Formats: sequence, structure tokens, C-alpha cells
Amino acid sequence: MTSAYPELRAEPASFRDPANRVFHHGDEVLRGLDERAAAEWRALAGSDFFAALVAAGKVCDTVETSPAPPGWSAVLRHERIPFVSHPYEWSHAMLRDAALLHLDILRAALPAGFTTKDGSAYNLQWRGVEPVFVDIGSFTPVRDGEPWAGYRQFCQTLLYPLLLGAHLGLDFRPWLRAQVDGIEADQMRRMFTGRRRFRPGVPTHVHLHDAMQRRNARASTAEVRGQLRDAGYSRDLAVATIRGLQRLVRRLDRPPPASHWIDYRRTCGYTTEDRAAKECFVDAALTAGPRTRLALDLGANDGRYARLAARHAEQVVAVEQDPGVVDRLYRDLRAEGTQRILPLVMDLADPSPGGGWRGVERASFTNRARADVVLALAVVHHLAIGRNVPLPEVVAWLAGFGRSGTRLVVEFVHPEDPMSRRLLANKPENIFPGYRRDEFERLLATHGHVEERFHLPSGSRTLYRVVLSG
Repeated sequence: MTSAYPELRAEPASFRDPANRVFHHGDEVLRGLDERAAAEWRALAGSDFFAALVAAGKVCDTVETSPAPPGWSAVLRHERIPFVSHPYEWSHAMLRDAALLHLDILRAALPAGFTTKDGSAYNLQWRGVEPVFVDIGSFTPVRDGEPWAGYRQFCQTLLYPLLLGAHLGLDFRPWLRAQVDGIEADQMRRMFTGRRRFRPGVPTHVHLHDAMQRRNARASTAEVRGQLRDAGYSRDLAVATIRGLQRLVRRLDRPPPASHWIDYRRTCGYTTEDRAAKECFVDAALTAGPRTRLALDLGANDGRYARLAARHAEQVVAVEQDPGVVDRLYRDLRAEGTQRILPLVMDLADPSPGGGWRGVERASFTNRARADVVLALAVVHHLAIGRNVPLPEVVAWLAGFGRSGTRLVVEFVHPEDPMSRRLLANKPENIFPGYRRDEFERLLATHGHVEERFHLPSGSRTLYRVVLSG
């Protein structure tokens, strides 16, 4: 630490490559490079292919700056990604587009004499619905006769999850959430037996890959590289392999599955008057405070209110539990060219925990999601009644996404509302005596100042605008 960086904080997820490490300094994202990595960076920065990728927005904007932090030969400053997400929070189409970008970058790098050390899905983030490659330290000069070092990671964190979704209709998210390094080839092999083993991509990238790993389990990396060189592996063959992977990944599409929640706007029971009044209230709440850098829409469904928030916020993170709904929203946002909304798949009653090394390598959703505005519309009753989360816990959880001055826009669905009655019909009688509007208002007041309340015309739902006290 020097006087130039009095509050330098190491990024917990950046420690596996000793040649470089990411740090945070205020709002700046920095990367320290050792002597060899600094020389490789300068060669990379001077290349035409890299400049073209940055100009196209495919790679995060990066410049060398000074002075370097202690122990490092050089320091880079990266553009700040609006919100860091994890692959197990993405929809199928998002993971597929991220995989295609990774392969596009590698295909551009190889003819220019570069490759990437890694193939992890965690090397990619999002500007809205546009994927961007962020691991600049992964670029390294290619050596003829050597395979892509990131192939195994690419399979485990990108290709295999896509194969599960496209070929078996399985949700890949539980796998990636449970295993930070992704799905092993041996696990995939056991799921693709019989006729399944002949589906596109499976013979080569699952069964052959698994067999090669088992055969070379005791061989050193240098020995494997030597075998490939002796077999005639070349840069041209590497490029051809990447082209083949691109063709395969493009085929691994999966249309959004049918879901009750896709039609929720039509079936949720709002009258035309309720809907119009709710939108007016939310719009006014979004413009009532200072500049909004980050807004959260918790329980976003089809993104109606996320789109409203995007008119006033630099970035909106729209969280929805149903993968099919998020996948459709993502595709719609891509088609519209919307750049301010990031849709994510997450069960709000079981949000993403911290994971990886020491539980902090991949930060929890709660630790990442500190927002200027939090929208919680038609979500409290689903948590409190549908998932049996005590109302004080729900309110404290919502308040935890903010800081002093954060605006919370929240909807309380009264017990007599048709949706509440539907949820209560499957519960024991009088199980939720504390689920009352007066109690909800009392709890809100313990976390901030209730500036406005508004009863929708139907009379069974109330909207609140709260300024949190932190």
C-alpha cells in the first residue's frame, strides 16, 4: 500500500493466477501485474485484434496507469462493470451468448499469436444484456503445438451446462451454484448413456474428453503437451477446433419453457385502474430522489417495472425466480436493444450465497446488491405467506439491500386480497397472525421514514415509498 492507494482492497475472487491480481480503490478497478505479465500486457495492448475487441465492446476497456501498487511491476485500470453476477444466475440464452463471446475472442486472438489461460464463465460479465470479457490477465502469447489451456474450464462452466439444458431439458443452475469449478466430464458421462451419448457435442466433448482425462490422469501437463505436438497439433488445428465449438454452441439453443408466471401480468388480478395507478406511483417514486446508479427490481416477472426504472437509473438488476420468464425477458431486451437492464434468475427465498474459497470467492447476492432504489412490488406476500418467512424478516431483508438514503418502493398485499387468500388456502388457519398492514407499517418505520403510502383503487393493496435510514 502506498500514499497513492491508501485504501486498496484485494478482490476476493482474484487470487488463482499469481501473475496478476485485481484490486479495488474506491470506485476504481485495478489489476496489478508482475514483470512477465506486464510485458505480455504491453504486447497485447499494441495488437490490432485487442484494440478491435475493446472498440466493439467485447472486452472491458482497460488502460495502463501508475504508480503500480507495492510488489507489482505495472497496474491496469479497468472500466467498472455496473453489477457483478454469477453464471448460475443467468438464463440458458445468457449462458449461450456468453459462451459464444468467449469463443469469438479466442478465435480473434489465436491468429494474432495470443490465447487465453482460462475458459471460465466467470471471465464474463454484463453491461445490461451485452456480455463482456473482463479477465484481461487471461491473455497470454500462444505457443505452437499447445492446446487451449482453458478448454476444460470452458466445458465445465459453459458447454456442459448448455448440453444439459439443450439435450436433457435440465436446469444447469443448481450444478454451477454447488460446484464453483463447474460440472466434471465424469458426471456428464453418467448422464449421457445409451442413445443420449450420440447427441451433438457429446461424443467428442464429453465421452472422448473424459476418456482422455482418465488416460492422462497421471501424466504431467508437459507430457500431454508433448504428446499433442508429436501428434501434429498446430495453431491452425486450434482455430478449427474453436470454429467447431462455435457451431456446436449455436445449436444448443433452448426456447423458454412454458410457465404460469409468463402470463402473470394477465392472470395476477390487477384491474386497469390499479395497474395505471401503480405505474404512476412507481414512476413518481423513481424521480423523487437523487441520481440513481443502481436499482433493484425484486420479483421482476416480465420486466414491466424494470423498464420503468431504466428510464431513471443507470443500471437496473431485474431478479425473477422463473428461468423461462427471465430467458424470455433477456431475449426481448436484446431484440429491443435495451442496455440498462440485467435480468437474473434467483429464488428470493434462497438467494445466491457466498461461495468458492472461504465462502467469499464468489460474493453473495446480498453483499453485491447495494442499491439506490429497491422495488419490491407484489413480492412480500409470496415470501411471508407462500414461503413462511416471518414478516419482520422480510422487511429487514429488504432494508438490507440499501444504505442510508436508499429509496424502497414496496407493495403490501392485504390478507383479504384474492392472491393472499389463494396462498392462505393451503396453510393452517391463523398461521400468520402478524401478517397485517398496521404491523407492516410499524416494521417499515423501524428501518426508515415512510414518505408516502397509496391505496390502489381496488382497496386490497397498498404501495409505500420509504427512505431507509441505513
